[in-house]
Amino acid sequence: MKVLITGFDPFGGEAVNPAYESVKLIPDRIKGVEIIKLEIPTVFGEAGKTVEKAIEECHPDAVLCVGQAGKRSDIQVERVAINLCEAPIPDNAGNQPMDEKSQEDGDVAYFATVPVKAMVKNINDHGIPASVSYTAGTYVCNNVMYDLLYILNKKYPNIRGGFIHVPYSTQQGVGKPIGTSTMSLETMAQALECAVEAIVEGKDDVEISMGITD
Repeated sequence: MKVLITGFDPFGGEAVNPAYESVKLIPDRIKGVEIIKLEIPTVFGEAGKTVEKAIEECHPDAVLCVGQAGKRSDIQVERVAINLCEAPIPDNAGNQPMDEKSQEDGDVAYFATVPVKAMVKNINDHGIPASVSYTAGTYVCNNVMYDLLYILNKKYPNIRGGFIHVPYSTQQGVGKPIGTSTMSLETMAQALECAVEAIVEGKDDVEISMGITD
């Protein structure tokens, strides 16, 4: 079994991106499963194409993309991606789409096919704050999650796919406003390892309510 895990390169003026920095710290094997690590560009469309090429070359059993969300305070496992690109800032290629679709012939939204709740539970069980998120935003993170799930739906129905958002790393907190949430790269990497364990250990999700009221 193989799991492909991707992380974005730095964007938005940041010197590093904790997404890929934490991915690099993950063991090369988890529960006996081979882990394939890949850095992808923070560019609309190109990120998904890079992931698709890796799928074609590596033939993974599951794909987990990781991205930075500086306003998040914990590890957030995304439940759904929407067919919308609306960029508040340009991506790394200068693109700033507004009210555009990720895929013209795609569904309005796709749900993650990894066991989202089981991943959150395993992360929490290891003492790391995590929760289910019901919006991946409208920037490149949502775009690559949507493109991934679109690709899997159209071409690789037996491959599971999902997305995780991580907060700023501790180092990125320097100079940020007081109260900005941060997390160490080592803790993020441990959380990602726990998420992969949940993917490897079972195809079915756990029956626990993790909904929100607001």
